[in-house]
Amino acid sequence: MLTSSSVGILAIIGYTLGGVAMVYQIVALSVVALWRFRKPAEPAVSRPISILKPLCGEEPHIYENLRSFCLQKYPRYQIVFGVREPDDPALIVVEHLRLEFPNVDMAVVINDIAVGSNLKVCNLLNMLPSAKHDWLVLADSDIVVDPDYLKNLVAPLENMDVGIVTCLYAGIPINGIWSQLGTLFINDWFFPSVLVAHAFGSRAFAFGATIALRRETLVAIGGFEAISNSLADDYRLGELTRRRGLRTVLSSYIVRTTVPDQDLCTLWHHEMRWSCTIRNLHPIGYIFSLITHSLLITAFGVLLTRGSFPSLLLLGTSLLLRFMQHFMVERTSHTVNRLSWRLIPLRDTLTFVEWCASFGRNTVRWREQRLSLHADGSAEIRSGDPP
Repeated sequence: MLTSSSVGILAIIGYTLGGVAMVYQIVALSVVALWRFRKPAEPAVSRPISILKPLCGEEPHIYENLRSFCLQKYPRYQIVFGVREPDDPALIVVEHLRLEFPNVDMAVVINDIAVGSNLKVCNLLNMLPSAKHDWLVLADSDIVVDPDYLKNLVAPLENMDVGIVTCLYAGIPINGIWSQLGTLFINDWFFPSVLVAHAFGSRAFAFGATIALRRETLVAIGGFEAISNSLADDYRLGELTRRRGLRTVLSSYIVRTTVPDQDLCTLWHHEMRWSCTIRNLHPIGYIFSLITHSLLITAFGVLLTRGSFPSLLLLGTSLLLRFMQHFMVERTSHTVNRLSWRLIPLRDTLTFVEWCASFGRNTVRWREQRLSLHADGSAEIRSGDPP
């Protein structure tokens, strides 16, 4: 039986947890709101750009996603598509685009040479010789952009102290509850946590959805070969440029990514890869990211205080802030979904379970690969049972 002093200590812990969680929610809501009204950088001088698009298979909405890059209001740019196999179904989509947009400069590279465990980076390495221009944009195949994407994205590269420019991204569900939950992971956890870190001065990020850099910067860090064994190739690319004394700029432009997860298994492996990679790169920071699970922490605080009125008030306020944050992210990223808010309790519970599970795991699945993670952020292909 608990003594009165033990009950008092538990209550203090409960109130502290609830208070810390609420502070994080207020900060997250504030930085998202401020980002919504951030003034974009002045459009850059119209330097020619090569966009590198690594492809693998016919993903959902791939035609619409790739087509958005053919509609750029930019005077001179090239798109380089790369696949590993000559029978990759993505090539059919590319051929349709070449017929639809004969005035857009496109190149296709088919090459299965692999110099490392990260096949996406190997694809980029094989594509690079076909890039005509010295300003490069690396963009994933599952993102969709507006016609002003290029001119707003590359503006900071005019400053020679800038190494890379990267973009936040928001999710667009395709269909079904699992796609909705995957979208909420991106929009309600990843999106605000990046902005909070950015607001406190962190620039230790780069996101594969979009990275812009100069060719000379890529050469200076050792080329794509330097990140060919990194699971978090985007993060590693940013890290290597910062080691050269160059800045990372988070663009005000937000891209959107389709979220195709169709079942719990796919969603779980997808998000565990993200969680384990982040934990592996920033173990201490990842532990402290516990405070981002605000709703669960506040609910735990209610249990510790035995359902006291102040703790219930904290929980109610936390729930209100959580919904406010959700709707603010939707409006900031232009990804409004009228039904997704109903899944917030389930989403937050699943995110917390993944956070806990990631501490006992050093293997992840990426497409058809099973990878073992190492402390330096590298990964190696492994055989055996799926992770």
